[in-house]
Order: sequence, then C-alpha cells, then structure tokens
Amino acid sequence: MYATLSARPQFNPTSGENANSVLQGMDMGKAAPKLASAVESRDLLKGQKAVEIMHNGSIYRLQNTKLGKLILTK
Repeated sequence: MYATLSARPQFNPTSGENANSVLQGMDMGKAAPKLASAVESRDLLKGQKAVEIMHNGSIYRLQNTKLGKLILTK
C-alpha cells in the first residue's frame, strides 16, 4: 500500500478548467479572499505606447512592447 503525498487538487487545463475554479470548490475552512478586479491594459494606455503610474511616491512606467507584452519599470 502506498500513500499519496500530493494534497493538491487535480485539474485538466485542456478542459477549460483552471486551478482557481478547482480551488474555489474546495472547503479551506475559511472564507476565500476577494480577488482584485481586472483592468484592461488598453484602458490604462489609452492608445499610447507607455503610461506613467504614481505609486507610493514613486513613478513607474507601464510600456506596451511591439510583441504585445507589458513591461513595468520603476
């Protein structure tokens, strides 16, 4: 007889199911934390290539690359 060491739930990523949906169905013994709402990058950039974001007194730059990736730098 062998014991299973994995306590993680099993899911199939090709079925459209993701880890969050599996975890939401589990009873963790406490309330699940609220997820932050998503903001579209196009709403932040408003057609520009880059935008500056002020956070805790520092300026950060969010930039859209030619390949459609985002870079956040301080």
